[in-house]
Amino acid sequence: MIRRRTLLQTTAALPLAWLAKSAVAEQANPGGNTGSNDNPIERLTGRLNPQIAEAREVALAILKPSAKDLERGLRLHAESVVFDTYGFSPRSAIDGAALAKEVEAGASDLELKDLREEMSMTRCVTDPVQQQEYRDAWRASGVTCVFQNAGEEGQDPLLLLKRLARFTFVTDMLRGFVTKASVPADIEQAKREGAHCLYMTGNGVPLAQQWISIPDELQHLRIFFQLGIRMMHLTYQRRNMIGDGCGEPTDAGLSDFGQAVIAEMNRVGVIPDCAHSGWRTSLEAARASSKPVVASHTVCAALDPRPHARSKPDEVIRAICDTGGMVGICCIPQFLRGAGDIAMLLNHIDHVAKTFGVDHVGIGTDVAYSAQDSSQEQRKVPAVRRTRTDFRTLWRPDEFAVTPQMTKSVAWTNWPLFTVGLVQRGYSDDDVRKIIGGNMLRVGREALASG
Repeated sequence: MIRRRTLLQTTAALPLAWLAKSAVAEQANPGGNTGSNDNPIERLTGRLNPQIAEAREVALAILKPSAKDLERGLRLHAESVVFDTYGFSPRSAIDGAALAKEVEAGASDLELKDLREEMSMTRCVTDPVQQQEYRDAWRASGVTCVFQNAGEEGQDPLLLLKRLARFTFVTDMLRGFVTKASVPADIEQAKREGAHCLYMTGNGVPLAQQWISIPDELQHLRIFFQLGIRMMHLTYQRRNMIGDGCGEPTDAGLSDFGQAVIAEMNRVGVIPDCAHSGWRTSLEAARASSKPVVASHTVCAALDPRPHARSKPDEVIRAICDTGGMVGICCIPQFLRGAGDIAMLLNHIDHVAKTFGVDHVGIGTDVAYSAQDSSQEQRKVPAVRRTRTDFRTLWRPDEFAVTPQMTKSVAWTNWPLFTVGLVQRGYSDDDVRKIIGGNMLRVGREALASG
């Protein structure tokens, strides 16, 4: 067997063969348990399926880390609390045959959409093959906790409840592997136990939409907090009664009602998230808040002459940081602009860390791992009629061309290489720990603090 040390000294490109084999050599006893906590690098590099392995190859070819930086980064990642500031736990493939049966039975577009979503979110519980891949993706990512999108975009409480129910079901049924975290201490405990967890966020503030009084309108905010939601989008792409979304051609800022929403979020302990809000709305939300505000998955407008609408200019980032909050840099090539790859992701992190301080930046991937047979299962489903794009998701025209290489380089399971990239950029171990998890833990604690 090739020794890990020999492999580490071979080439700056460090082919995936090292990632696949080093963990085996890492074990003191060859018959040891693959993925054991006793061998932290093994958990990140052993038994990678072809989809994960290809994404690793793409990212390594861009980063070209030295052997020293690669080993240090992987070990640091394995030993740290890694907290995705906004994202998705691994998604399962749909059951194509079951969905096809519903199509043939005449199910409505809404029924099919709902069933497809439920399958992708919960088949990790009900299907052994999907569950194994779910576990393998978590292990390869080295992520401790995801601030999980657990609410569909909107304000209807019943709409917001569906995803929360599905992810609560997953954590109820897979206890011991993935749990539902209620406070930041639960995340740290999951790390100590070698487990994973979901910290829940909603893509909207649940509103009664009766407009009788402000307290009546906001009654569901506290209820959803009690159900486990710890962060909420103020707006999505479109304008609502709180403020303007980032997809609007104008930005009127935070409304009077929005001021009351921020105050109630501060009182209850919910983190205001302006990731999808317009620039003025984001700025005014930060200025209105007495507790930390975040843009949980965004990018820096300053890095591109034609920034995407989902970016934040320095003035807004400064206001967010002044609350004690932070920005999570996302893994969407179209938003990152430039090369749109893992190197560009690191450039955005550098900009926030160097301009506003390392205490105010994290990584909120906004991407999910999808099971390998997702496309195969989808091909089993008969074509359904084309539908209009949902109003809530309409974007301004954008000609930025995304390539498969960009997307693969920032795949969710490449989280260990995000840490390797930070090591390459010269960050200290303490600063890396802040970026990959510590900053979000701090904000989570401050949001729940009384007073």
